[in-house]
Amino acid sequence: MTDVTETPFGYTDGDVDTNHSTATTLNELAEQRYSRRTLLRGSSAIVAATMGGSLVAACDNNDVGSDAPPTVAAGTAVTTASGRMVTLTGTATDDKQIATIAWTQPSGPLITLSNPNSNTVSFMAPVVSAATDFRFRFAAIDSKGQTSSAETIVTVNPPALGFTAVAKNKLDVVTVPAGYTVSVINRTGDPIAAGVAAYKNDGTDTNFAQRIGDHGDALYWYGLSATGTPDATSSTRGLLVQNHENINDQYLHVAGPTTVNGARPESEAQKEIDCHGVSVTEVAEGANRAWSVKQDSSFNRRITPATPMAFNGPAKGSNLLKTAFSPTGVAGRGTINNCANGTTPWGTALTCEENWAGYFRRSGDNANRSAKELTALSRYGVSSSTGSYGWSTVVAADSANTLFRRWDARAGTGAATSDFRNEPNQFGWVVEIDPYAPASTPRKRTALGRMGHEGCWPGAFVVGKKPAWYMGDDSRREYIYKFVSATAWVAADANPTDRLAIGDKYMDSGTLYVARFAADGTGTWLPLVYGQNGLDGSNAAYPFADQADVLVNARLAADKLGATPMDRPEWTAVNPVTGEIYVTLTNNNAAGRPLNGTDPANPRHYNDPKGGTAQYGNPNGHIIRMKEADTEATSFTWDIYGFGAGADLDKTNINLSSLDDSNDFSSPDGLVFARATHAGGQAKPMLWLQTDDGAYTDVTNCMMLAAQPGTVGDGGARTITNTGSGGATATQATRIGAAPGANLRRFLVGPVECEITGVDSTPDGRTLFVGIQHPGEGGTPAAPTSNWPDSQAGGTVAKTIRPRSAVVVITKNDGGVVGL
Repeated sequence: MTDVTETPFGYTDGDVDTNHSTATTLNELAEQRYSRRTLLRGSSAIVAATMGGSLVAACDNNDVGSDAPPTVAAGTAVTTASGRMVTLTGTATDDKQIATIAWTQPSGPLITLSNPNSNTVSFMAPVVSAATDFRFRFAAIDSKGQTSSAETIVTVNPPALGFTAVAKNKLDVVTVPAGYTVSVINRTGDPIAAGVAAYKNDGTDTNFAQRIGDHGDALYWYGLSATGTPDATSSTRGLLVQNHENINDQYLHVAGPTTVNGARPESEAQKEIDCHGVSVTEVAEGANRAWSVKQDSSFNRRITPATPMAFNGPAKGSNLLKTAFSPTGVAGRGTINNCANGTTPWGTALTCEENWAGYFRRSGDNANRSAKELTALSRYGVSSSTGSYGWSTVVAADSANTLFRRWDARAGTGAATSDFRNEPNQFGWVVEIDPYAPASTPRKRTALGRMGHEGCWPGAFVVGKKPAWYMGDDSRREYIYKFVSATAWVAADANPTDRLAIGDKYMDSGTLYVARFAADGTGTWLPLVYGQNGLDGSNAAYPFADQADVLVNARLAADKLGATPMDRPEWTAVNPVTGEIYVTLTNNNAAGRPLNGTDPANPRHYNDPKGGTAQYGNPNGHIIRMKEADTEATSFTWDIYGFGAGADLDKTNINLSSLDDSNDFSSPDGLVFARATHAGGQAKPMLWLQTDDGAYTDVTNCMMLAAQPGTVGDGGARTITNTGSGGATATQATRIGAAPGANLRRFLVGPVECEITGVDSTPDGRTLFVGIQHPGEGGTPAAPTSNWPDSQAGGTVAKTIRPRSAVVVITKNDGGVVGL
C-alpha cells in the first residue's frame, strides 16, 4: 500500500472550523430552533432566533479583539398614549464586529415591531384602559458570539387628544395642527368616469352626471379588498360615499345663472340638478401616503335627482305618493338636498333628504286642495311661488321630459296622477344605497318617517336586540326621532350577498318614535303609530287616514303627541362604547325661542352681538345627549354636553361649558364619533364636532373640534338667568354636563365662508376625510371671496380663481391615529 502524504500547498474557502473554543458560534445559533413565544419572552439565546436573513452578514468567530461583550443601550423610558407612534432606538458598540442586533419584547401584551433587526423600531401604542408598562429588550451579538442586552420601558396611557389646539383664524386655507399634512381630492367638477375632461372651472363645464357634485356634505368610507370585493377592514383602498347638498350656482355658469323670458335655460338647470345628490368614488393610498381617486373605476357613480328610486315600507303605494310619473306610488326619481348620513353594518349607506321643500313651486292652487293637504303643505313649508332655482320654469326640448315640470307641485283640477301635486311627498326620506353595487336601485325607507332629515345614525347592534337609528329634523322647533326595527339583529346579516335585501328586513318594518324631554333629566320616546294616542281620524288638527299618512306627515303626528320642540336638531351620533346618543342643536333665534319660550332641554336666551347687530335667542347652539338602557328602550336620561359660545361670554348664564380660546365654537352641526376599529374609538371614544356658523364668523371661519366626552350625568342641575331685548330677564332650570376643558379642542379651521361638514376615517384611524363645503359662497364669478382649494398649496393664486367644495385628506406625519 502506498502512503499518501498531504501537500502543504492547496486552497481552502474557509469552510472549516478553526475556532476550538467552547463558545457557541453564530452559525450554530442560527441552526437552533426557537419558537416565536420563546423569542418574545426572552432567553439567553433570544437574539439568534430573531436574526433571519441578517445572519448572512455574520462571519466566523475568528476576529481579533478582547473578550468583552458588546456595550448596548435601549434608550430612556417612554410615556405615551394609545394610538400614538412610538420609536425606540438602541445602540451597540464593540471592539469587534457587531454581527447581529435585535429588538424583542420579553413581557407584556404582544406588540408587532417594525424592522426588529435594526437599531430603530417603531410601533403604534395599543389601546389600554389604564396605564400599562411594556418592556422591550435590545440585544447584540458580536463576532465571537458574545451577547449583551439592555431594556427600556414604554408606559402606555389610555387614548387622549394629542395635538395643540389650532387658533381661530380667517385664512383662506384649511389649518390643522403641527405634525399633520393636508391634501385635497373630490373637488366640485372633478371627473369620475373614463373620458370625461378635466374641469376648467370657468362656468363652461357640463356633464355633472359624471363629475363630483357641489356642496359636498356627509361622507363615509367603505373598504375594498385588493381584489375589489367589500372589505370592512381595508384602510388603503375603498369607496368614499359623499352627499352633495346644494350648489353655488353663481360659479357653475360663465356669468352666473340666467333667465330668458321668465324661464331658466334647460342646459343651466340640468347642470344645477345634476350637481345635487350623492357621489361614490374609489380612492386609494399610494406611495408616500398620497391619496388619489381612480377616475375610471367601475364603482364610481353619481346619484342625482333623476336617478330611479324605489319606495319601501308602509307608505309604498300610498295615494300620497302617486304622481303622473308614478301612478302606483311605488317608484320615484332621485334624491335632493342630501345633508347628514348614516350607515348599516351590512355595508350600505344612508343619505338623508333635508331642506327639500323649497325646491317646489306651489302657490295659487288652494282652491284645488283639500283642507288636509293645505295643513300638511303648510307644516312642511311647501309654499314657494317659484321654487329654488326656478327649475319648473324650464321649457324642455323634449316635451315628454318631465324632469323639470315635476318641480311644479301646483294641483290641477284632475286626479293626483295627472300632475305633480304629490311630488313633495316623494322627498324628505332616508335613502339606502348599496355603494358596492353601482347598478342597484336606491330605496327610500318610509318606515323612518318624512321630515327635514338630518342624520340617521345607528345604535349598537346586539344579537337578539332590535336595532335602532337616531334622527334629527333640521328646522327650528322641530324634533328628535328614533326608529326601532321590528326584527332582532342576527350577526350573520352583517355579511350578506344582497345588502339591500337585508335593509328590507330591518328597515321596512318597525316603530318610529319622537322624543319628549322632562325637566328632571328624564325623557320618553313616544310611538308614532296609527290608532294610538289620537293618531287617527279623530285628530281635529289633521285627521290621519292610516300608518302611511302618519309617516308621510310625521311632523304633524309628533305635534299631536306633544314632543319637545328643539333648537334645530342636526346630526346624530352614538358613542361606540357607552351607546349614548348625541344630537347637535345648531341654533335658534328670538322668533323661534323667545325669552318666555325656553325649556330645560333648550334653556338659553341671550344676546351675542355680531358687528353691532343684536343676535337674541340661542345663536350659538348646543349639544344634547341621551342615555338609554338599550336600543329598544322607550325612556332615557339626558343632559347637555356642550354649549356653543364665545370664550368671552358670561360663564354663569351663557358660556355654561366654560369654553376658552382653544375650544370655543358656535353653531354645532356635523357630529361623528371615531370608528371603534381603532384607538380613537375605543376606551374613551373621540368625537368630531363641526360647525356651520354665521353668528361667530366675524371672529373665525368655521371649524372642526375633537372631544373626548364624559357621560350623561357627569355634571348637574343648573338654573340660569336669560336676558331678552329691553333688559327683560327670566330664569330657567336645566341640566349640564361637566365642563369639557382640555378634552375639547380645535383641530381644524376651514377657508373663507365655508362650512365644515362630513368626516370619517379609514378603519385604522390613520387617514381622516373631511368635507369642506361652499367656500366663498358670498362671492361672484368676477370677484370670488375665496380661492380655495387652489389657495391650499400656498404661493400666488389668481384672485379670479373660483372656489370649489372638496374633501381634504388629513394624515399624521408620524403615521399615528389622527387626533391622538
